[in-house]
Amino acid sequence: MVRVPFAARLRRRHRPLPDLELAARPRPWRGALGLTGVVLVGAWLGLLVVGNVRTPVGPVNTTMALRPSLSGGTKINVSPLGALTLDSHVAPVRLDVNVDQLDPLRSQELVDHPERFSGLQGEVAHDVEHGTFDLAVRSGVAVVAGAGLLGLAVYRRPRRAVLASGLALTLLAASGVSAYATWNPKSVMEPRFSGLLSSAPSVIGNARSIVSGFDVYQKELARLVTNVTKLYDVTSTLPAYQPDPSTIRVLHVSDIHLNPASWKIIASLVKQYKVNVIVDSGDTMDHGTAAENGFLDPVAGLGVPYVWVRGNHDSRTTQRYLERMKNVRVLDDGHAVTAGGLRFAGTGDPQFTPDRAVVPGGDAAERLAGDRLASALRSQRAAGTPVDVAIAHEPVAARETDGEVPLVLCGHLHHEGYEKLPYGTRLRMEGSTGGSGLRAVEGKYPAPIEASVLYFDRDSHRLQAWDAIRLGGLGLTTAEVSRHLADDNHPGASPGATPSGATAPTRP
Repeated sequence: MVRVPFAARLRRRHRPLPDLELAARPRPWRGALGLTGVVLVGAWLGLLVVGNVRTPVGPVNTTMALRPSLSGGTKINVSPLGALTLDSHVAPVRLDVNVDQLDPLRSQELVDHPERFSGLQGEVAHDVEHGTFDLAVRSGVAVVAGAGLLGLAVYRRPRRAVLASGLALTLLAASGVSAYATWNPKSVMEPRFSGLLSSAPSVIGNARSIVSGFDVYQKELARLVTNVTKLYDVTSTLPAYQPDPSTIRVLHVSDIHLNPASWKIIASLVKQYKVNVIVDSGDTMDHGTAAENGFLDPVAGLGVPYVWVRGNHDSRTTQRYLERMKNVRVLDDGHAVTAGGLRFAGTGDPQFTPDRAVVPGGDAAERLAGDRLASALRSQRAAGTPVDVAIAHEPVAARETDGEVPLVLCGHLHHEGYEKLPYGTRLRMEGSTGGSGLRAVEGKYPAPIEASVLYFDRDSHRLQAWDAIRLGGLGLTTAEVSRHLADDNHPGASPGATPSGATAPTRP
């Protein structure tokens, strides 16, 4: 038997095995990823379980909470009426405010002592400030506890649990800093309504009040809560919308594309918003044939002037049929009319695309039509009858009026949009009020039905604000109303649009 020296045996015993050394090599990214998951899940569970704060705000009881979110913002749930969404901040957390119930004792005090309404806004502002502070403290405790307990359960080491708690608190603090840095106090001026609240735009006041009254965020937040309280106090129906009598209300529709449901929606909006005049920026038809003309008959029964320009799916036959209706004002080649207290001028689309025998002129034809419309606008101003609103179907043609008119309306692209052109003209593009017609069933999701109500000052004829109305597509029952202010109607902004009657800026 061969004896192995003791030193050789010792070296063999302590020689590292290659496979075991490779397997034992640490991988720090796995540990960091696991710890990040523990922090996020634990913080979320902590906010979900103990991160709510119940606090009275004026005469209503509310629950405030922070929730993870990719876009931030504030959501005010007014069950069962619906919700209001505000783009108040950009951070990975959203502020949820649930209006739980009306406090009967405090509400009765307001009924018995109506003079207390004058101090209600200050009380609400104080309540919101106090509730937000309590929520910040409670949320800090919630994320620390949630991440710490989950870290202890996963790692079973107190040091790891403390590290998870510290990281969760740091994440919450960073979110708070981001929310503070991006805080937008004017977001309350442009809320988005959903649910039943979409049929009650008066929850934030009429057009004139939101233009002139939003000067301090806390006061306006108080007004919002006050008006929601009044909604709760109604026992039978929601309050009817009461537009400011000093505003001119224009309903803008476009691209109906033979959808018969559009007429009932338009009639309802005319009645609800007390519309003074309807503007249709074209593509009412789909093929422009004489057989389709009967589709237009409901226009005569809408009860208000109907200003119309031809779209690329509307033929001259369509145009002649509408010209015979008493309440319809057909605009073409820069022709101008006064309707509903405003002066309009417009041009029909130079292209009729259903006719395959004609080669489309493309953007060049649209720009030429827009240039002729701009020339007509200059002539109207020189004659002492300046135009308040220009209308074209195609955005390409509409942009040619920049500097010649305060506002131009268009459609064609089947989605709404707004921009201020380089020389001061505002361009407002409407979506499809017909939900894209038969095209609504071509895509994966049905196209929405869109329209807007525009508010004009009766004296200056300037655009003050508009409500963008969006209804769910075929088979859907969702509804949303978004309130928007014109740029120069925000507090502190300088007037940018040219009032009717003043000299408009001209392009070189």
